Amino acid sequence: MSTRTVVLVLLLAALASSGCTSHSQFLEREIRLGDHSYKYRVWLPHHYTKLRRWPVVLYLHGSSERGSDNISQLSTGLGPALERYGERYKAVIVFPQADSGQEWYGEMETMALAELDAAMREFHGDQRRVYLTGISMGGAGTWYMARHNRKWAALVPVCGEVARHPDDPFPSDPPPDIARIVGSRDPYATLAGQIGNTPVWAFHGATDDIVPVTESRSMVKALRQAGGNVQYTEYPNGSHDVWDAAYGDATLVHWMLQQKMK
Repeated sequence: MSTRTVVLVLLLAALASSGCTSHSQFLEREIRLGDHSYKYRVWLPHHYTKLRRWPVVLYLHGSSERGSDNISQLSTGLGPALERYGERYKAVIVFPQADSGQEWYGEMETMALAELDAAMREFHGDQRRVYLTGISMGGAGTWYMARHNRKWAALVPVCGEVARHPDDPFPSDPPPDIARIVGSRDPYATLAGQIGNTPVWAFHGATDDIVPVTESRSMVKALRQAGGNVQYTEYPNGSHDVWDAAYGDATLVHWMLQQKMK
């Protein structure tokens, strides 16, 4: 077990044993879909109470956090940001974990959305304030799931791609609605048309050598040409791991939680 995993295990044990909702918590939950059970985590904000409706964030992790330990998805991206800046995130946050070798479409998308719905019911989520964000593979998942444009109050993709390079194929065939996007003559314009006016704030590093920055630039350009509601932050010296800067940006958190479905 790595040092990072040991630290996370100790942290989660301490939070679970506290039994006090006045402090942020990573709770363990499980759902069953067909013959499969899936575990996930739910983070509760400071001073959580069921006496009000809460914004809810669905967070999609990157490829390195895949598995079934129900811990790794907390280790990078939004999880560490909550430990540093938890007081800013006045929302319930759902952390699904994709299986090894899988990406955020098909079965994994169905799982993540089912976990989101379960958390919405249990923790009094506000249907008008549901947000989607993710990093790297999860950034791509954010773009693809953005096609459900009546579900999200705002989208925050971080270093995500839309068009796959021929040397980087999908691990399995995507469902027809995603296949129509990525297989179109202009995937960015096609997806922009499906996103519509859903508010988007995208982030990318200019020197990213994992996911080309041109992916975010092209998607943002397509949204602007389609009359979409989009902001874009590009870090001139940022590489792939710009998520720490993005999720540590107090302006982003404030902006996101101000968005509501009309």
